[in-house]
Amino acid sequence: MALLDPIEAAHDNLAPIPMECDAPFLTVVGELPRELNGTLYRNGPNPQFETKGSHWFVGDGMLHAFHIENGRASYRNRWIRTPKFLAEHDAGRALYRGFGQKLPDAPASLGNDSGAANTNIVFHAGRLLALEEGHAPTEIEPRTLKTLGYQNYNGRIGGPFTAHPKIDPVTGEMTFFGYNARGIFSPTISFGAIDSSGIVTRFERFDAPYASMVHDFIVTENHLLFPILPITGSIDRARSGRPPYAWEPDKGSYVGVMKRGGSADDIKWFHAEACYVFHVMNAWEDGERIIADVMQSEEAPLFTHPDGSPTDPAKSNARLCRWTFDLSANTDRFTRTYLDDVTGEFPRIDERHSGLVSTQGWYACDNPAPGASKAFSGITHVGRDGIRLGQYMLPLGDSISEPVFVARGKDAAEGDGWLFAVVWRARQNRSDLAVFNATNVAAGPIALVQLSHRVPAGFHGNWVDAS
Repeated sequence: MALLDPIEAAHDNLAPIPMECDAPFLTVVGELPRELNGTLYRNGPNPQFETKGSHWFVGDGMLHAFHIENGRASYRNRWIRTPKFLAEHDAGRALYRGFGQKLPDAPASLGNDSGAANTNIVFHAGRLLALEEGHAPTEIEPRTLKTLGYQNYNGRIGGPFTAHPKIDPVTGEMTFFGYNARGIFSPTISFGAIDSSGIVTRFERFDAPYASMVHDFIVTENHLLFPILPITGSIDRARSGRPPYAWEPDKGSYVGVMKRGGSADDIKWFHAEACYVFHVMNAWEDGERIIADVMQSEEAPLFTHPDGSPTDPAKSNARLCRWTFDLSANTDRFTRTYLDDVTGEFPRIDERHSGLVSTQGWYACDNPAPGASKAFSGITHVGRDGIRLGQYMLPLGDSISEPVFVARGKDAAEGDGWLFAVVWRARQNRSDLAVFNATNVAAGPIALVQLSHRVPAGFHGNWVDAS
């Protein structure tokens, strides 16, 4: 009897893993740079219980921590114990189906908090924060990954908090926003700032043109930009069993531009044809212009039209695109110019240049070769104006996570350092942590940290230097 090809058997790496574990001494193939001392934290959905019909996005958050020190590597993973996780753990079954909705047979006494804390993990002002865009940050103990609970900064912030805050590399200030700020599917956006010592210095709200899923935003030295793009939210759709969030291109695309020290009353709204952007690579100011490099698709991937019909797959692939806003021109339109034809996502930069001019960027990309994984299976390195500087493709069938840049040192030149990415080995059904020379990804990993199990496909991660 012929055996099933392992690649055919394991169609993707989305399924959850059922355990928490510690691996103190991992095998390293190659050599880890001795300058690397710290921890790579990664976050992603790993549902505790199966919920039929639920979107992959809403699975319980699980953290994966790779600690590197003196050329050695260890690993630990833990579920984030949100109120949702604890309620379902005690019940021994799923109680929520995501987007604030309970299952029909959930107990009447069950609360409405369906937060999963499953999207990003950032370190700021001495706090490690697990983030997802619908709820407050969840604080995590860095060494043990113990869940410490919601962090609302002594009541100074309230409501949803983005999974993509921006940390100013000069001042250490963290800016943030939240959509659905006056309740689920409301058009209200909140925004604010937390200084380098962890004190909230600003928290305000304004109404956007319509209720939208706003995954990321844009921050430069002097401006905040809020993209309102037509994945729309509707309470009526949710209540009637139709898609709570859906693609409505007729609403067009809007971007609100506000000075960082200004008022929401002064926002100038720019607009363009419908498109969608999950992630921003970077943005900066060029005189009276703002330049933003983003991963743009012509139609929203992963979501349907309001009637449940799919969007066009040929138009749902994201590519590196430049948005330009001319603040001095007598126009309320912004321009969009694709910089490359490679399908990709999860763009990252040398964060020391966040909001400033940058000349280095990396993102996970597709491999067009026959037999390649349908998930991202390569890394593309780009330079100024999106010029391609290098590219690495995994063996056929394997897939890769978001790449994370780590500088060689605080005074190193832009891009001088390493790139981390978690790789799923499809034939072995396990994962490696791959370490690349960031300026020569085409040469392949300089070191592989090998796990005996797999890390499910996730969203975002960040490196935290050892203190």
